Amino acid sequence: MDPFADTLQRLREAFRSGQTQAADFRATQLKGLGRFLRENKQLLQDALAQDLHKSAFESEVSEIRMSQGEVKLALKNLRAWMKDEKVPRNLATQLDSAFIRKEPFGLVLIIAPWNYPLNLTLVPLVGALAAGNCVVLKPSEISKNMERVLAELLPRYLDQSCFAVVLGGPEETQQLLENKFDYVFFTGSPRVGKIVMAAAAKHLTPVTLELGGKNPCYVDDDCDPQTVANRVVWFRCFNTGQTCVAPDYVLCSRETQERLLPAMQSAITRFYGEDPKSSPDLGRIIGEKQFRRLQDLLGCGRVAIGGQSDESERYIAPTVLVDVQETEPVMQEEIFGPILPIVNVRGLDEAVDFITRREKPLTLYAFSNNSQVIKRVLAGTSSGGFCGNDGFMHVTLTTLPFGGVGRCRTATTLPGTIDPLSAVALLEDTGYLRVEEQRVTRPLLLLSPSLEQNLPDPSVRLRT
Repeated sequence: MDPFADTLQRLREAFRSGQTQAADFRATQLKGLGRFLRENKQLLQDALAQDLHKSAFESEVSEIRMSQGEVKLALKNLRAWMKDEKVPRNLATQLDSAFIRKEPFGLVLIIAPWNYPLNLTLVPLVGALAAGNCVVLKPSEISKNMERVLAELLPRYLDQSCFAVVLGGPEETQQLLENKFDYVFFTGSPRVGKIVMAAAAKHLTPVTLELGGKNPCYVDDDCDPQTVANRVVWFRCFNTGQTCVAPDYVLCSRETQERLLPAMQSAITRFYGEDPKSSPDLGRIIGEKQFRRLQDLLGCGRVAIGGQSDESERYIAPTVLVDVQETEPVMQEEIFGPILPIVNVRGLDEAVDFITRREKPLTLYAFSNNSQVIKRVLAGTSSGGFCGNDGFMHVTLTTLPFGGVGRCRTATTLPGTIDPLSAVALLEDTGYLRVEEQRVTRPLLLLSPSLEQNLPDPSVRLRT
């Protein structure tokens, strides 16, 4: 017997009733999400601290405020997004009306990850509710404290005839996927993404898969090593490296490597003190399985900085590896931890060749005082996002699309059944991901190397 059958039937009946179509109803749901975030802020921060040892600063910046921003954006633009879009007519249809109507898909399944268990749960939920869908939300069972808060509290703020939270591990998720949904949104690993896509294909269900990958970071000889080190270390170690858009490895010459290493050590000390393990601003690995995988990766190449670990606390020190070979495990899979390998190349051409021989990355970074170098990296590669002379600041802009290309992202619609600029746009037009006529848009953020951005000191708390 299917344990989800009654819930799914209830949600489908609610959607067929038409109650989710009205703008006022959608706005009410979005306002409910806003109240959930405001009224439970401390509970949410506590859950993030328990699951990931996240500091209040990281929780505020990367989870709560980004989620609140999506809610505000959707409320501000909701009625404009819902308007019919008039299109040009030809000679034979001059007396007719031609327009694109933006309609919700129906019953949407959102499967959320554990690394940003609030942000990456609520951001797609905002889009789905703004679009007028009914939603089944499956939070990650790995971030168990956030899962509990979402399951116990979030339904109180939404219309439960149109929204449900379901719990469980891989077995329950597989069983859930046997049901037919009208859209599936999954964030996670490529391995699980294949399972989700195969299950959706049985019902010809359109999917969005937001997957990870290895993000290169090219550092040119012409650069300020301390500025580069500050930014690379900050974004590599943010959320303890458990971020899909974090720099995953550095490509640079051996000469630049020798300049970067002391600068990186200085940056680590500046951000996390002489003993990073005791720093309240450095998180922990989510679970034992993930910790053991990272511990094995510490054996690749040679440890130049860090390398310490403590299984009892799931602690991995900020670590830089050198003399790393392309064939080693640390270069074959997304690291998802505070470990940064450096691979030596002889110059820009070799770096571009190294990048293009591998799977297209979710994000690509390049650092140089020479803007022509940045432009050559951009022109010679393909990636979901690109940022010059900084870390993943581009993801903070709702005016830029977010997504990957190739293996790290798949967004599909059924040809001939629905225009991707209608329903998909409302699911994704919140800045989390955008499909434009099924063409990938590459978001770019280029910063002047002379602009020394003062990175926030993790010891400084936000004033609220």
